[in-house]
Amino acid sequence: MIVSDAFKGKTYAVLGLARSGLATVDTLVASGARVVAWDSREEARALVEGKADIGDPMEIDLAGFDGIVVSPGVPLNRHPIAVRAKLAGVPIIGDIELFALARPTLPPHKVVGITGTNGKSTTTALIHHIIEQAGYPTVMGGNIGLPILSQPPLEPNLRGPGVYVLELSSYQIDLTRSLDCDVAVLLNITPDHLDRYDGFEGYVASKARLFAMQSAGHVAVIAAEDEPSQVIAHSLRHSRESEDDVIEVGAGDIDPTEQLGWPALQGPHNAQNATVSIAVAKALGIDAATIASALTSYASLPHRMQAVGTRNGVLYVNDSKATNAASTAPALAAWPAIDGKPRIHWILGGVAKTDNLDECVPHYANVAHAYTIGEAGHMFADLLRPHMAVDDSEMLSAAVRRAARIAQPGDIVLLSPACASFDQFRDFEARGDAFAAAVNALE
Repeated sequence: MIVSDAFKGKTYAVLGLARSGLATVDTLVASGARVVAWDSREEARALVEGKADIGDPMEIDLAGFDGIVVSPGVPLNRHPIAVRAKLAGVPIIGDIELFALARPTLPPHKVVGITGTNGKSTTTALIHHIIEQAGYPTVMGGNIGLPILSQPPLEPNLRGPGVYVLELSSYQIDLTRSLDCDVAVLLNITPDHLDRYDGFEGYVASKARLFAMQSAGHVAVIAAEDEPSQVIAHSLRHSRESEDDVIEVGAGDIDPTEQLGWPALQGPHNAQNATVSIAVAKALGIDAATIASALTSYASLPHRMQAVGTRNGVLYVNDSKATNAASTAPALAAWPAIDGKPRIHWILGGVAKTDNLDECVPHYANVAHAYTIGEAGHMFADLLRPHMAVDDSEMLSAAVRRAARIAQPGDIVLLSPACASFDQFRDFEARGDAFAAAVNALE
């Protein structure tokens, strides 16, 4: 756990007591701060009784508070806490900002921050893996793994200072004011989470703030392959003292034959993830041989293009983390048709974020058969029927069984839903686990 004198004698309200909220309470209390905590769930409040005072920030007097720490899931554009905090003159922050405030009291270290609409988790895990293979102390956190405040502070070793690798959603960036990343990364920007922003421009501006918080001499790595990312890269090149601090990369920088030697990094989207990770590793001073070895040994994360198993010569792949069409498109591109024969049996559906699959259209020729499920199933079935055979399966287990009956040796049964999971599953992890269970139940 991170403990810091930066919080000693201060007073914070903590709104939301899930994993990051509980870690926040522990850090602040251990650091000598007064904490008033609240969650609408009685069982969550019970977990902090005896550590923190219990009080709803919508009701208590906020005068004199140093901050209100909220979960990234709190929609600041709609939640009344935003107005109440503004009237009280109290900043609304997140646990990443607390980490940023604690940094001057921690042992020497560096921070890599990764944002983007798609590919964040894989790139974060890959960068962390490369750093680990290079022998540096490192942890990853933020929007992946354990809350960063719950992890022990990194101590330097003979290789050098530790490196914190943070996956950062736009929501987490919104709650951060002073996170100065030694290396900040932007993977891509496509429309997402627009219910939380003033149009797409507001969402883009949120991503751009990660770079605005960097100090002189720190590095920006940008995969400038979409227009918003290109605009941000162009702006940074003209606003920074040295253009060398802005590194632009693209999937085309990767030799496709070299990529074949990276088992868990196949497909064009992983070419982008890899080229960004290589640029970050070089910026940290890691040698080429170590980088090459780490790319070969990297294992994919659960629910992200994860090979679940092979049955009767058919590969089953769990890409449940693909919750929008833009993140599904690379999965469809990863297995092109051979001699004009499509090989993918695509399971998709859930809670749709848009009424189209436009980003996936260029890869329809790779799909032999689609199986639609969930709330968006009927809509997507109607969209896809003019282009491919479709089975409106409704349930995930039924889709797996039907795909297994049709798929031929050499084919791929791919769960890449292009949708959120909340119609039938608790989260994307539960959906991926259900897919794996259905595959394992096949005879």
